Amino acid sequence: MGGFFAAALAFPTALFSFALVVVVGYWLLMLLGGLVPGVLHGGHGTGHDLGAGHAGHVGQVGHVGHGVGGHGVGGSVAHGAPGGGTAHGAHGAHRAHGGDGARGEKGAGHHGGVLDALGLGGVPVTVAVSLLVALAWFVSLAGTVLTTGAPARGGVFAVALVASWAGTRVLVRPLRRLFPEDRPTTRGDFVGRVCVIRTGRVTADFGQAEVTAEDGSTATVQVRVLDAEPGLTVGRTALIFDYDVAGEHFLVAPFDPSSPGL
Repeated sequence: MGGFFAAALAFPTALFSFALVVVVGYWLLMLLGGLVPGVLHGGHGTGHDLGAGHAGHVGQVGHVGHGVGGHGVGGSVAHGAPGGGTAHGAHGAHRAHGGDGARGEKGAGHHGGVLDALGLGGVPVTVAVSLLVALAWFVSLAGTVLTTGAPARGGVFAVALVASWAGTRVLVRPLRRLFPEDRPTTRGDFVGRVCVIRTGRVTADFGQAEVTAEDGSTATVQVRVLDAEPGLTVGRTALIFDYDVAGEHFLVAPFDPSSPGL
């Protein structure tokens, strides 16, 4: 054991040994957080996740107003008019789109671009970095045991870097199937969906409705009609058939799911 620790703390293995400790600690914390919900989130796991899930699509959609304040994906916040309101919900979501959520996506894109350039894309950054560190540590440990002298150890360091990159590149290929890329919800995903009117009425310049996304979460969006539809009142069902980019609202028409042929 003494020889093992001596090699692990010698150059160049020591450089990767400390990184490996960080990686192992990170995955242990993730495992602990998965086994004991709320440990890493201060006990707010259930309530916060429900709120984020409810408003998540608004953070991604960006221009869609949300009648209930909540956290968008990536940390953006979209505040609509509480309980029914005006078109300010759409503008609130639009402003939120350029806030923390945009910065978070920019950072994620930066890391993803580096991994893609190295041929390591398609998996989470933590997985790729963990594989790089583990393989570099193993190769450098073996090289440290088999060599002596500073020049030879310098060569081991270079070999460890190249070998860890090549090995990680091979390993991430089958792992990509386990991490399918999530496509963010867009405004177009709501077109063609049925919604429920949540304001007293819907006119050409006023109205909100609740729509359910493909993943089951709901969002309150700004809706309008082209012509006066006295039947579109609170609780009625409508069909979203288009999105007005200039007005930042959806266009809806009356819809009766119980009608024959529908």
